Amino acid sequence: MALLLAGCGGGQVARPNQYRPAPARTPVRTTPIAPQPTQPVAPATATAASAGVIAGPPVYTLPIDEPDAARALTAFRSSCGALQRRPDSSGLTRGSDWAPACTAAATVPTGEARAFFAQYFEAVQVGDGKAFATGYYEPEIRGSRDRRGGYDVPIYARPRDLVDVDLGAFSDTLKGKRIRGHVVGQTFVPYDDRTAIEQGTLDGRAQIIAWAADPIDLFFLQIQGSGRLRLPDGSVIRIGYDSQNGRDYTGIGALMKKRGLLAPGQSSMQGLVQWLHDHPEQGRDIMRENKSYVFFREQSGPPLGALGLAVTGGVSAAADPYFVPLGAPVLLSMDRADASRLWVVQDTGGAIKGANRIDTFWGAGADAEATAGGMAAHGTAFLLLPVGTLARLSGERAYGNASSQP
Repeated sequence: MALLLAGCGGGQVARPNQYRPAPARTPVRTTPIAPQPTQPVAPATATAASAGVIAGPPVYTLPIDEPDAARALTAFRSSCGALQRRPDSSGLTRGSDWAPACTAAATVPTGEARAFFAQYFEAVQVGDGKAFATGYYEPEIRGSRDRRGGYDVPIYARPRDLVDVDLGAFSDTLKGKRIRGHVVGQTFVPYDDRTAIEQGTLDGRAQIIAWAADPIDLFFLQIQGSGRLRLPDGSVIRIGYDSQNGRDYTGIGALMKKRGLLAPGQSSMQGLVQWLHDHPEQGRDIMRENKSYVFFREQSGPPLGALGLAVTGGVSAAADPYFVPLGAPVLLSMDRADASRLWVVQDTGGAIKGANRIDTFWGAGADAEATAGGMAAHGTAFLLLPVGTLARLSGERAYGNASSQP
C-alpha cells in the first residue's frame, strides 16, 4: 500500500512511452475532532489491547452522513463472515461480539444506515487517537504478455522456492510473527532483495506473468499492491498481490525528502515519479533501497483486500490488524475533508503499522490517482466496535482474563 508524502508536483512533461501521473488534488482543509484525553502510551505496544482503549463520543454525535453510512454498511455486510470467523489479532473482540450487528445489518431499511451504526456500535479511541492517513488506488500501467520492444521489465508471480514460516508454531512467545525466506542447502535464509531480483536472480525460480514497459511504473504498482496492465492491443488484465519477499519496506518519499532531493511541492507520488524519471540512474539506486519486492497473480475480478473480499473506492481502507479488527468500521475526522468519513478496514499493508495508521483506498482512474497520490491527512480516529465491547474489556482487565478468541 502507499506510503507517500503530501504535496503537489508541478511542471511534469510527458515523454514518449512514459506514464504521466494525474496531478495531485489540492485538498479541502477541515478541523478534525479533538481526541479524548488519555495517558501516554509506550511506543512499543504491540496491540490495541495493550495500547489501551477508552470510550469515544457517542456514535450518533459523530459526523457521519447517510450516504457515507450507506456505503460503509454495504462494505460491513460483506465483512461480517470474516469478523465472526477470524481470530482478532488486536485483542479487542471475539467473533460472537459481532453477531448482533451482523444480523441486523442484513435488514437495515434504506435511509437508516446512520441509525444502524448509532444503535449497534460504540466509538472507542485506541491509544492517543492521533491518526495519520495516506491513500492508495488501483493504478494502470502499460504491459505485455510477451517480451517485446519497449516491454522488458518482468512482473513475477510468487517464486516456487519462497517459504512462509509461522514462528508461533515454534514458540508461544512468537505467536503472530511470520517470516519469509528460502532454503539454501540446509539453512533457511532471507529471500533475495530488490536489487538481486532486478539483476535476474529469479530466472528459473519464478514465472513471469507479464512484462512492464517502465520499471518506475511497476515499482509504484507494487506499492499499491494491485493494478491493471494495459496491453498493446488496448485490452486490460488485472494483477493482484500474491506475496512479498519478506524484506522490510522502506518508503522512498521520506528518504528522498530527508536527503533534500525533492523541491518544495514535489513530495507527492506524482512529484516522486517525475524526479525518478528525471534522474534514472540515481532513481534506480534509491528504489533499490526499498528491499521489499511484491509478487503478483492474475485476477479475473475486482481488486481484493486482505480478507479476500473486493475493496471499494472511498469506503475500504487498510490498517494494522494488531490495532483494528479486520472488517471493522473506523471514523476518521481529519484535516482533509475527503478523508473525513466512515471507512471499513478490509485490507492491510506492509507499511501500514501501528495504532491509528490508516491507508484509504480510492479505486481506479485519474480521480482516484489524483486523490491517493497526494493524501497525507492528520486528525483523529475512532474505532467502531459492537456495543458492550468496552465494558467487557474493562471487566476482563479487572479479573486478568482478557481474551480475543472467538
